[in-house]
Amino acid sequence: MTPPARAWRRRLGRQARRRGHTAEWLAAAWLLLKGYQILGFRLKAAGGEIDILARKGSVLALVEVKQRSSHDAALEALGPDQRRRLLSAGQFLVRGRRSLQGLDLRLDVMSVVPLQWPRHYRNLDAG
Repeated sequence: MTPPARAWRRRLGRQARRRGHTAEWLAAAWLLLKGYQILGFRLKAAGGEIDILARKGSVLALVEVKQRSSHDAALEALGPDQRRRLLSAGQFLVRGRRSLQGLDLRLDVMSVVPLQWPRHYRNLDAG
């Protein structure tokens, strides 16, 4: 690959990461407005990375943030294999933190679409 092509790809990668981080912050702000407590961002665990870890009452939500051109496209971007990996990562995380044990673990998706309010889809199962 030529040097200009490498620089172009690096720039695209940086822009994509920046858009992803912006979407995560927007999703976190939306969750805060809904009464959730944000416990962490981009947490690495065996099996995957959890975009946002949030708590509301006795619920511990593993929140996957998807930024796409439509809300349907965002939901479709999270397949069954990724759901299973995220739930497994969440279970691993809970086992390692005594303060999280006993909470009801669930997988949520926040879809972020340009010029629209984010949507929060709760309790997606691994199937």
